[in-house]
Parts: sequence; C-alpha cells; structure tokens
Amino acid sequence: MNKDDALKLLTNTIRFKRYSLKTERTYLGWCKRYFSFCEDHPEGTSEQKIQAWLTALVNERNIAAATQRQALNSIVFFYKNCLKQEMEDFSNFARAKKGKKLPVVLSKEEVSSLLQHMIGQNKLIASLLYGAGLRLNEALKLRVKDIDFARSTLTVRSGKGDKDRTVMLPAILRHELLRQVDEVATIHRREIAAGISDVEMPFAIARKYPNACRELAWQWIFPAKKRSVCPRTGAIRRHHIHDSAIQKAVKRAVRSAGIHKQASSHTLRHSFATHLLESGADIRTVQELLGHSHVTTTQIYTHVMQQGIVTQSPLDNLAM
Repeated sequence: MNKDDALKLLTNTIRFKRYSLKTERTYLGWCKRYFSFCEDHPEGTSEQKIQAWLTALVNERNIAAATQRQALNSIVFFYKNCLKQEMEDFSNFARAKKGKKLPVVLSKEEVSSLLQHMIGQNKLIASLLYGAGLRLNEALKLRVKDIDFARSTLTVRSGKGDKDRTVMLPAILRHELLRQVDEVATIHRREIAAGISDVEMPFAIARKYPNACRELAWQWIFPAKKRSVCPRTGAIRRHHIHDSAIQKAVKRAVRSAGIHKQASSHTLRHSFATHLLESGADIRTVQELLGHSHVTTTQIYTHVMQQGIVTQSPLDNLAM
C-alpha cells in the first residue's frame, strides 16, 4: 500500500464512522506528515518509528501536549481502524509537558459590550453561543426543524461525540430567530421555483427520504450567501455560513469593545457556563446543557467563578 492508497483508505474509514469534516482534515493532515516522515510504506511502519516521530514533534517543533496527543490519536486511528493493527500504549516517547490551563471567561459587562459591537446575523449567532452555550459549529448547523418556538428550546443534532441534546432558547432572541426563519423561507421558495433547492443531508437520510433535501424543515438557519461546492461530494448547493466568518467578526468586536483578553467565539460558551454556575445553577445541569460526557470537564469552570476569588488583597490593608 502506497501513501496515496493509505490516505484514501483513511478518508473512507473516517466517513464511514461519520466523523466531522474538521476531524477528517485533522487526521489526514497528521497522517500526511507522518507518512512523509516514514521511508517505507505505511503498513510496514514500526511502533518505534511512531514513537520517534512523536518525540521529534516535541524536540524540533515544541508542540503543546494537546497537539501531540492529537497527532498520536490520528496515527492510532489509522492503524487500528484502517489496517486493523493493535497498537501498544506508547509510553516510551518524549511527551510534551501538559500544563493546567483555565478557560478565558468574559464578565457579563464584557459580553454585553462585545455583542453591542456586532450587527445582523453575526450578532445573532454570537448571542446563541453565549445564550445557549453552543459550540460554533453547533450553532451554524442548526436547521429550521431544530428550533421549537412553542417549547422555547433548541435541539443540537450530532454534537461532539455524535450526541444530541436540548438547550434553552433565549427568550430575547425569539423574534430575531423567527425573522431569520422567514428569511430562510424566502430564499427557499426562490430556489424551489428555480429548481435548484438542495441541502446537505445527514448520513443515509438522503437515500431514505430523497425529497427531504427540498423541504424547508431541513434548511440551514444560517445559510451562506452563495452556493458552493461540497468538499466531500462535489455537489453544488447552499451550505451554512463558514465558521471563519463568525470567528473574524467576534475578533473584530473584541478589539472594538476594548476587551484585552484572548477572547474568541468559544469564549462565549465558556462565559455561558461560568455565569450559570455563578448564578447558582447545579453543575449537573450545566454539564447537560454543555453536552459534556463527564462532570469533571464541567468542573474547570468552578476555578474561574467570581465566588472563588479573594476580593481584597492583603496589601490593601497596609498603611503605606
């Protein structure tokens, strides 16, 4: 098996397992780097060579622990799922030092200021990230059918770990979302009339319900302005807006609001969790809303809560 065949096999395996496009690109990227490091064919590679590559990543590129772990997971996935080879525990290589990092969290005043420096659809999406604790891709992949205005809920489909969950629909966003659905319906009617209506469907639903892709219920809440080529299938259709557009808009708003923190779109999700805990919400409830598999993941927000911070320094009590 040459390197091109190995990458093709990896791509097919990832898609069969229904991994996201972002995961596919990440795994392919690391495996390409690893295959370039190898002198022989991928299936003939020894575990010692994998360890040597992981060590080189730390010594030569000074990568972070999470990045090294991502590289290892990519290679292990290839050998375990594509070549059906069992791997050892990989304990004998130089590991990047793993530090304890706290999430960046904005105060309520900073969130308000940030949102005030955003407009239109970008502001609505950012408001959902903070108001419902959504990951950016979860917000962008919302479809018309996922909003239940009667129950004031949003349903996140196939979130991280391929899990569904239900979160609150912020009451203040109700009318804006209704208006957004009306705009989507207008675009949909226009494309139906032109005979070009089509939307990407999850998994095998496209085969089971071939006409569902032309129903309003399956349309993206935040469609892109133009139709484009699907990177996986090559089909030309209207996708949801690209995540980079929102990331750039949030960065601009952070600068305009004069917020001197390394804040990003994901910071709004961190702030959602922290502010809920500060208001007295049960940590298990917050865990469910965030879609965390383990409560220990949610507990990191207890370390950045205001209640846990000493409000006055002892220096302030000295006579100077």
